[in-house]
Amino acid sequence: DPGAKILFVGVKGKKEEDLIPRAGFDLAFVESAGFQSKLPTPANIRAAYLAMTSPYSKETKKILDDFEPDIVIGTGGYACWPIMHAAARRGIPCALHESNVYPGKTVRRLEKRMDRIWTNFTATAKHLRYPDRVLHVGNPLRGEFGTVDRRAARQKLGLDDTRTLILSFGGSGGAASVNTAVIHMMKELSSLDPSILHVHATGKLSFDRTITAFKQGGLDAHSNCIVMDYIYDMPTYMAAADLVISRAGAMTLSELALMGKASLLIPSPNVAYNHQYLNARELADAEAAALLTDADAVRPTALSSTVKALLADRAVMKRMEKNIAAFATADANKRIWEDIQEILEKETRKTKKGRINT
Repeated sequence: DPGAKILFVGVKGKKEEDLIPRAGFDLAFVESAGFQSKLPTPANIRAAYLAMTSPYSKETKKILDDFEPDIVIGTGGYACWPIMHAAARRGIPCALHESNVYPGKTVRRLEKRMDRIWTNFTATAKHLRYPDRVLHVGNPLRGEFGTVDRRAARQKLGLDDTRTLILSFGGSGGAASVNTAVIHMMKELSSLDPSILHVHATGKLSFDRTITAFKQGGLDAHSNCIVMDYIYDMPTYMAAADLVISRAGAMTLSELALMGKASLLIPSPNVAYNHQYLNARELADAEAAALLTDADAVRPTALSSTVKALLADRAVMKRMEKNIAAFATADANKRIWEDIQEILEKETRKTKKGRINT
């Protein structure tokens, strides 16, 4: 809809302050903070205070007064709490998107007031109190994922059918334990097998430390082991990969599912409600991915022995590719947009009926 007006709402000092204006959208700010633990620390006391007051603040009210939204959409983090709470109180149509298997605190506290809750995993509905408001839509992804052909991707990277491409990464910010485990694996497995090309992204903050360990281990002498700080063309590398080793964030899992990739997941233990482990467990139980805990991954030989076993049984990898594809939703963007229209049409009918009755 070329005539649609979009306003993003976020928190100052966070990634959105840079990313949203760079993408060409307007951005307004509310005050909100996440809880760091269950302890009554100064940071948590501030977070609790903001949770109680920010939905009623002048800044939050002014955003709704000035923009006059037809619908307000949140993605479940603490940043969306003030504006979603305030919009729901005004009777403005509201929808939340939950990308993880287990819904976070914001979603669970707001679900009663929402017109719709969109989910990435079908299993999320069983954790919500109002399943009649739930609609499974998947995760909206960038267009490049799912459109890159494996053969074309491998040709672009100079790979023939005899090479096995292992792609590993810990996320844009990096993950120290994943970096450590991968360096061990490169020493114990990848560097010793010339049929393997192993490409690892450390994350920009972790690159210097990891490349030092890489060189100290003599891995820079092996051309089939490549370490870089960040992979800018991730759709190409993922399309070309035979096996992906990664964390278990919801967006990464959606990308892997859309591309039908065999993967070994190492969930981060440092996320709220153990979201990543629960995401990975959902796939592992469906034989759609292999799972290795963060604590196990850093143990000597653990990662290399797990990967070696997977590469030795390609039937298992093929089964994972087939099973993870069942978790993919190729038209998530379309599903969400069509449901937005349905919610707004329902609101229009309700408003007209109210006018007739009065």
